[in-house]
Amino acid sequence: MAKHATKKKKYTFIDLFAGAGGLSEGFMQNGFQPIAHVEMNQFAAKTLETRTAYYYLKSKGKLEAYYDYLKGNVSREDFLKKIPEKYLKTVMCETMSDKSLPSIFGRIDGILKEQDINQVDVIIGGPPCQAYSLVGRAQSNHMERPMSEDPRNELYKLYAKFLKKYQPKMFVFENVMGIESANGGKTWKNVRAQLRRVGYEIEYQEQVASDFGVLQNRHRMIIVGWLKETNYHYPEFKPVETKAIVNDLLADLPPLHPGEKSGTYATTKMSEYLSKNNIRREEDVLTLHTCRPNKERDIEIYRKAIEAWNDGHKRLNYNDLPDELKTHKNRTAFLDRFKIVEGDMPYCHTLVAHISKDGHYYIHPDIEQHRSITVREAARIQSFPDSYYFEGPRTAQFVQIGNAVPPIMAKGIAKGIKKELQQGE
Repeated sequence: MAKHATKKKKYTFIDLFAGAGGLSEGFMQNGFQPIAHVEMNQFAAKTLETRTAYYYLKSKGKLEAYYDYLKGNVSREDFLKKIPEKYLKTVMCETMSDKSLPSIFGRIDGILKEQDINQVDVIIGGPPCQAYSLVGRAQSNHMERPMSEDPRNELYKLYAKFLKKYQPKMFVFENVMGIESANGGKTWKNVRAQLRRVGYEIEYQEQVASDFGVLQNRHRMIIVGWLKETNYHYPEFKPVETKAIVNDLLADLPPLHPGEKSGTYATTKMSEYLSKNNIRREEDVLTLHTCRPNKERDIEIYRKAIEAWNDGHKRLNYNDLPDELKTHKNRTAFLDRFKIVEGDMPYCHTLVAHISKDGHYYIHPDIEQHRSITVREAARIQSFPDSYYFEGPRTAQFVQIGNAVPPIMAKGIAKGIKKELQQGE
């Protein structure tokens, strides 16, 4: 009996609208076991498969096969043959809708039966937030169809249907702060009502990534729910103090100029921040450190933006540029469209999916490099480990990273959820 007692099952979770897996990563780093990741984007789903493979190989002490793949020594097809099907099928590349839910439920039910799991402990995830974001709504004024009519406004109802079916003990629903005011506040009122209607007490708070030790000023709405008539609460998140600056994320990466790439670290030494947070490990292979090519005009603007920042942390105003460097007709909005990553500060501005369009808002702080940041640098700003590989073309990689919950933040949230679950037993 004692032997059986020591073999306590891990807490389980389902990740909805999983994206590239930032939220999942934090929960898995905290010992939670994924039952399923549901994600509609094919590139993000492949990234989830690759990360699933990483965790399987790590558990078997066979990570050399993973690093072989990252080095390009083996094709993705041959690499995935090393992973048992029961692990890979936890990643479901599906568009959630009322029509597709029965099929998705059926697949998840099959996994639960196969793995002898009788309780989903937590559901995590956040419906795509463009329709709720303040920037998205500003842009919608110029669209044929306004954001208020965006079908993504209704995705929370699908999330609620998962709660109703699987009745997890708790859930984490992540979104942008703009969800409160979207649609004149109607959407937010409906979200809360729907989550309560399916049997949950809920509480919501604004959380800031930097309070969890992420070197980024990222504000998010984190809703936590728990089954009615249970004794769970919104976790208490104590701010994490870190003495690091953003340059601690970048200093060990080889310097590059626009259009260049490198697969070798500049030094074997790494900052205390990277080491302490397991962002870089000795065995890691450097991937995705490739620069966009930049036009000479943009390079000149980048230099001016860096010079302004170095001169007392001034921001470049687009209207202050010489006329020969100006190409945008709009001279009244987005005047800070060229922005430096604040290398000498404790955190930088929020990294968002727009980085996939251009890198002007994320200029490397080193004037000698005069370029926008690479995919790997963006991933580090989001606190992804260097072992995390993002599939797809560069544009898709940037979108995945920009939309993600920073894993270090997710790990802090998972820690709080686990504490609640343990106290409630």
